[in-house]
Amino acid sequence: MADKHTSGDGRNDYIGSILDPKICSANACSEEEAEDPHLWPRPLARKWIPTLFMGTCLLLCARMVMPVCAVSMAASLNWSKIDTGLVLGGFFWGYCLTQILGGHASDKMGGERVLFMSATSWALITAATPLLGHMGSHTTALMTLARFLMGLLQGVFYPSLASLCSQRVVEGERGLLMSTMNAGGNLGMLLAGALASLLLDRYGWESVFYASGFLSGLWAFIVWRCFLKGEVAPKPIQLSRESQHVSLMRALRFLTVPSVWAMVFAHMCISSTSYTLLSWLPTYFEESFPHAKGWVYNIVPWFTAVPSGIGGGCLSDHLINQGYRVSYVRKFMQFLAMGASSVFILLLSGAVTFPSSLIFVCTAIGLCTFTSGGVTVNVQDLTPSCAGALFGFMNMCGAFMGLVVVSLSGYLIEVTQSWVTVFSLIVLINVTGLGVFLIFGDARRVDMDGHRKMDLS
Repeated sequence: MADKHTSGDGRNDYIGSILDPKICSANACSEEEAEDPHLWPRPLARKWIPTLFMGTCLLLCARMVMPVCAVSMAASLNWSKIDTGLVLGGFFWGYCLTQILGGHASDKMGGERVLFMSATSWALITAATPLLGHMGSHTTALMTLARFLMGLLQGVFYPSLASLCSQRVVEGERGLLMSTMNAGGNLGMLLAGALASLLLDRYGWESVFYASGFLSGLWAFIVWRCFLKGEVAPKPIQLSRESQHVSLMRALRFLTVPSVWAMVFAHMCISSTSYTLLSWLPTYFEESFPHAKGWVYNIVPWFTAVPSGIGGGCLSDHLINQGYRVSYVRKFMQFLAMGASSVFILLLSGAVTFPSSLIFVCTAIGLCTFTSGGVTVNVQDLTPSCAGALFGFMNMCGAFMGLVVVSLSGYLIEVTQSWVTVFSLIVLINVTGLGVFLIFGDARRVDMDGHRKMDLS
């Protein structure tokens, strides 16, 4: 059961942890870094991890400011429900368009610079949003445009992060890195709610945008000053001759490989169910338990997701470093994320009390974060030379499917007046995606030897 990587995945056995330099001997680290000079040295890696964690936190904070302030903004700007929906929906249309472009750019010139440029841009737009709200009678159109641009600029972030992880981090540490980043996103949603609670009543909705924009700009300045050393000009990544052979269009042709499309499909399924839970759980609690305190069910599940996400990354990396096959670990983590979580989602369909439902939701969301050690990082196993572009493609597909499932869930709630159908739909999607990944998923690299067999020249 504990087969070494070389027995199944064609990897060299590597034991170590970015966060614990004592685990990795000097010889082991030097050998690994000698094989790939693009890997972060350990002192630099231990600085980048908390920096990227905060970057992901501020990314979600800036993204959630508009939804959190939507009620106050609607009252101030005289928006109808339709106007509010148009403004909020503008983000997702922009978000879907730059996923592949952002990943491809990061594969070519390095994810650090793409992240910096993205953060700088979304910080400016966030801080300028209140100004657009007071520029005349076309506030709805201007705000929708601002949200669309926000989506365009934030759409490059996660693909760039995937590319950066593939280029700079060894295989046995990628699960922890991606899980930590996703945990930062959950913390960002809590931060957005905290900023709103502190500033809305006292200073108005404009102050929330100013605060979020300032914090994001500060993060971008720290990256520019401390990591990029004042340089932002693109520097093409010097890849091997075999890796240079893989272009953007050829990367998309890897979708014909069963292990690749199984990964993409599973990611689409878990993304759509996560979007659905994020969008409809507050309504579920409000309608099912009208006397419950809103801050409890709006905060506690996402607070739980932070340690569970990091713990899932530690678990996946620990299993790999103990000698378990990478493909086995990816499938095991995805089973927890999609299979085990579905059990607790299904339990919500019965007659449950508020404490029980809160426990089920927290457990389900916590288990869903384990996908960071599954399909989220699997793209770096299969196609590390074009991980950013391919992750951008599957993230784009996940966003589109999320929009469809969220809309379908609203229709089902309206027609059936029951939450059982929605929870059953989530479980069905999860089980289908999990089954495909368990059957066809793998972790053997396909972008080196594999592209010759597919005749991509």
